[in-house]
Amino acid sequence: MSRELDFARNLIDFIYDSPTAFHAVESVKKILDGEGFKEIKEEDGWKLEKGGKYYVVKNHSALVSFVVGNGAIEEHGFKVIGAHTDSPCFRVKPAAEMAVENHYIKLDTETYGGPILNTWLDRPLSVAGRVTLKGSDLLNPVTKLVNIRKPILIIPNLAIHMNRNVNAGVELNKQKDMLPLMAVINEKLEKGNYLLNAIAEEISVEPSDILDFDLFLYEFEKGTIMGLKDEFISSPRLDDLAMVHAGLTAITRASAKEGTNVMVCFDNEEVGSTSKQGADSPLLSNILERIVLSMGGNRESFFRAIARSFLISADLAHAVHPNVGEKHDPQSRPLINKGPVIKLSANMRYTTDSNSAAVYAGVCKKAEVPVQYFVNRSDEVGGSTIGPISSSHLQMRSVDMGTPILAMHSVRELGGVLDHTYVTNSFEEFYNL
Repeated sequence: MSRELDFARNLIDFIYDSPTAFHAVESVKKILDGEGFKEIKEEDGWKLEKGGKYYVVKNHSALVSFVVGNGAIEEHGFKVIGAHTDSPCFRVKPAAEMAVENHYIKLDTETYGGPILNTWLDRPLSVAGRVTLKGSDLLNPVTKLVNIRKPILIIPNLAIHMNRNVNAGVELNKQKDMLPLMAVINEKLEKGNYLLNAIAEEISVEPSDILDFDLFLYEFEKGTIMGLKDEFISSPRLDDLAMVHAGLTAITRASAKEGTNVMVCFDNEEVGSTSKQGADSPLLSNILERIVLSMGGNRESFFRAIARSFLISADLAHAVHPNVGEKHDPQSRPLINKGPVIKLSANMRYTTDSNSAAVYAGVCKKAEVPVQYFVNRSDEVGGSTIGPISSSHLQMRSVDMGTPILAMHSVRELGGVLDHTYVTNSFEEFYNL
């Protein structure tokens, strides 16, 4: 299992270098650049070539990469894998520094998405994100990424002596209980702007040059391989950077075939995808149409290509919990390290139907990858993902799937070493069809 372990460690490194969606896109860009992909801009004219490798970035937090097929696009369509770059966390509010007891400084934050709140308590945290700076063009200010690469925050629990019912279950208030402690006031801090000054120092600018920021908390501790026989991956943000990493690896390994291979990394899935960089936008549709137009096609060619296309919506799945197995369907019971999971929902929370499930199961069989199935208990309402949203913009066949994990939306999730290799092999097989 040495190859699988090396690949899992590569995933852990990728996640550690990607504390926010902005950094995830930067990590993806570095890999694509190293594999000969060329960045093209939305605002420029496109002159694409068959077999060419390209990518487009949106908002610094979403990215679409593609390899133009050797055949006519309207005859062979697109093979698309979709994932998302964001994860549940906490966003730093403007004017965030709050003095407490004239001694502590804590930060005012807003919850992003649906994290399991208590998993963020008593952990060393840091801050990363995007900083907007003064520039010569008022409409296009300068942007820099920042990552404070040391633990500077913690959200302390209340001692059990003052909270005797804590182990019976205590509801945490997002505005009161989830604000992180940052520092103790001293002479240097009395004037405030401690966080702003730290950011300015980190990116080597003057504090007065910072116009605004998009900053998020993240767990500082790096992921790890664990288990008696190194079976598991324990890491933040497996949902959904594991699928970003798998799809990225597959599109860089696969050979150019007749169809056009596409890997899309959306942002804002955890908050509904309704943004210009989210799945509930024309982002992917516009880029696919521009590929067709650049290759000499027209709008009818685009519609024909979409009709011949297939989307794998890749977002992680729920493994059966060893302590709470009754929460799962009695028949469909995915397990860690037993292969990727096809997700189905009668109420179309997932896009999978018998046709698309058969296609992906066939891909897995050809790749010699085991496959599993997930459905919710009939009395439980499950989550959804980018598949149904993307299908409402692009009428192509689609399957929702993902690798099985435990503790989804915890600050640390638990996946399988073998599963990451399994799913990547299935993606590479899909692209090589």
